[in-house]
Amino acid sequence: MDISGIFPPIPTPFNKEEEIDYVKLKENVQKWNEIPFKGYVVQGSNGEFAYMDPDERVKLVEKVREFAPKEKLIIAGAACEGTNQTINMAQKMASVGADSVLVATPCFYKSGMTKEALEMHYIKVADSCPVPVILYSVPANTGIDLPEEVIVNLSKHPNIIGLKDSGGNITKIGSVIHRTLKGRFQVLAGSASFLYASLSLGAVGGVCALANVLGREVCKLAELHKMGEHEKAKELQHQLILPNTAVTARHGIAGLKTAMEMFGYYGGPTRSPLLPLKQDQIDDVKHIFEPFL
Repeated sequence: MDISGIFPPIPTPFNKEEEIDYVKLKENVQKWNEIPFKGYVVQGSNGEFAYMDPDERVKLVEKVREFAPKEKLIIAGAACEGTNQTINMAQKMASVGADSVLVATPCFYKSGMTKEALEMHYIKVADSCPVPVILYSVPANTGIDLPEEVIVNLSKHPNIIGLKDSGGNITKIGSVIHRTLKGRFQVLAGSASFLYASLSLGAVGGVCALANVLGREVCKLAELHKMGEHEKAKELQHQLILPNTAVTARHGIAGLKTAMEMFGYYGGPTRSPLLPLKQDQIDDVKHIFEPFL
């Protein structure tokens, strides 16, 4: 499976009662369909999957598959804390149309997540999953940075096809790309802030929160790199760093949803216990994104 390209990790649109608004979801997906994305990541970290029931998670993937063109890949977040839970979730995601599953590291019992435990977890999931598996390292959320040796070992599994790395350690990203089988194991940058650097080292694309808002710009960055327009690509990368920070580390999912509203998408509220932004934070998001309007 070729996963090269840009994927927005789409937020879940909740209404005021914190229920999923599928009408707004359809409207958002229809707008994103006009952008040259490779596909969508559904139930990634920006999807607030940790606060959702299993049935909600599966139905959301089913609906995005319904609303997206057939040629768009659907990568479904299937991470659960237990291995058996993750296997069950991955199989359900595949049954409703997911082309691949994205599996973040289990993290509640951090001290028990040794290299051996993580390898066993992913091997069992990949052995039982009917669609390809993508590893997901997101240490800012899990507190676990998937070790390089584990990634390299797992890259040899025939049903593990890639890695989404949100850690931002560009040395590690480059080393993983160098040590894994080119053409089969594919690395996706987990943020727009280090997309150009990752592409320059051999990454095939990115799963970028910023693409939910500035999708055309993030896709353009990838295209400029592909065409060898490196000065233009670097200039655009520089322009995207601050807005990317605003919708990730600085203001989180609430910031992303606020920015989406500025650009004609439905953001809506976050699900409790995540809090909405305060007015000064909203003003900060508006100030940062104003040059792109």
